[in-house]
Amino acid sequence: MSLPYTSAEMMSVTAARALENGMTCFVGIGLPSEAANLARLTHAPDVVLIYESGTLQTKPEVLPLSIGDGELAESALTTVAVPEMFRYWLQGGKIDVGFLGTAQIDRFANLNTTLIGDYHDPKVRLPGGGGAPEIATNAGEVFITLKHSKRAFVKDVDFVTTLGFGRDGKGRDGVPNIGRGPTRVITDLCVMKPDPQSKELVVASLHPGVTRNDVIEATGWDVRFADSLDSTPEPSAHELEILRELKDRTERQHAGE
Repeated sequence: MSLPYTSAEMMSVTAARALENGMTCFVGIGLPSEAANLARLTHAPDVVLIYESGTLQTKPEVLPLSIGDGELAESALTTVAVPEMFRYWLQGGKIDVGFLGTAQIDRFANLNTTLIGDYHDPKVRLPGGGGAPEIATNAGEVFITLKHSKRAFVKDVDFVTTLGFGRDGKGRDGVPNIGRGPTRVITDLCVMKPDPQSKELVVASLHPGVTRNDVIEATGWDVRFADSLDSTPEPSAHELEILRELKDRTERQHAGE
């Protein structure tokens, strides 16, 4: 009998498992940071976590509020200047995987963190790209994690902040010195991967208890499913214990306890 868990915990554990021991990972704040640190505390103790603020081999005890959180610098092997981080480490091809979140994602894995609505008269302005465009361009591959909904999974993003595969799936074709781009999208419902030919995101694995119709209803385009659709393995008791401890520590510290 498996332990009870939430869809959010399923997403974080699945995202964590995507990282392998020894990888060098450029980590985004939020869900990517949660997943990357869970990986470090479980099956991948030698994963090297790098944050945009210039912290190398960071081992935070609690999840950071932002890239400027002192916890990142205090727990890092060393820190470098932001220009060095991008020019030498990222553009120098030393990052295996970039782990990103987003507000909107489309069928070709383009990300939008700039605005919702018309560019000249937006409904909502978002924080912007930060380092994500450079990470998606220069990291060996990109993992993306976010909650699945029609608001987030749209046919075409309102603004391409961070390139996935372009508006037509060919945005990376013939471009030298560029990473593979997004190789998987992990949500609270499923895991999606780009089709090898079209680059359109296809559902590769459904989480336990999730139906095809659940994914269809939460996706803003006519989503396709892999011919050999997998079932995502459930979280282990150990993974859930470590994740819950991490989140509890984080909440206590941020509450000033």
